[in-house]
Amino acid sequence: MIQRSLLRQSRAVSSKLYRSSIIIPSRLYTSATRISPIPINRASPSRWYSSETKPEPTTGAQASQSEQAAPEAETVPEAEDPLKKELDTKNKEIIDLKDKYLRSVAEFRNLQDRTKRDVNAARDFAITRFAKDLVDSVDNLDRALETVPPEKLSDAENQDLKNLYDGLKMTERILMQTLSKHGLERFDPGQTGDRFDPNVHEATFMTKVEGKEDGTVFLTQQKGFSLNGRVIRAAKVGVVKNA
Repeated sequence: MIQRSLLRQSRAVSSKLYRSSIIIPSRLYTSATRISPIPINRASPSRWYSSETKPEPTTGAQASQSEQAAPEAETVPEAEDPLKKELDTKNKEIIDLKDKYLRSVAEFRNLQDRTKRDVNAARDFAITRFAKDLVDSVDNLDRALETVPPEKLSDAENQDLKNLYDGLKMTERILMQTLSKHGLERFDPGQTGDRFDPNVHEATFMTKVEGKEDGTVFLTQQKGFSLNGRVIRAAKVGVVKNA
């Protein structure tokens, strides 16, 4: 019984204390109602955000992969400039065309020189065959003049022979002048005492001759002819050989 009464009293006391704690005094309530409420701006404050992205933290595996990729990236060649590449190509084409042009000019000049030489040779040696056939007639005319003895030419009784000789001599002189105009020349190495030259002389015999050096031409059996500096018939000669 005593316990029940004590429990009831404790509950009554606790209920009174609870009520007194939640009851608001009338003064405070009235004064609070008279105060006008302060307007509060509930708009969210503006914030500024950076456009830069923060680097993400790299792990150890990512760092090692980046270090391995770095030298590979360094070895990658830079892309060539298309304008520079085109310029190099054009320069090479110019060098090639210039080389071809110079070669063409050189070939054309060589062709001109060859053509000029061929034309000159054709003009100078066009009568080669005719000259070779003609020299035999000149030799016969020369032999005919040599057969006349000099003492008969001085004799007054042989005036006809002298006139014939003079006519033949004049014919020979005019003929040789005409042939000389066309480049045909006659040479006699025995009269000038030339040294033997196998390019223009043909040695028929060799003998001792006092007072002359070895290899010297002392006799001409047949005179030689040349056409514009080219020997068309070598002179047949006798050569001195004292040793």
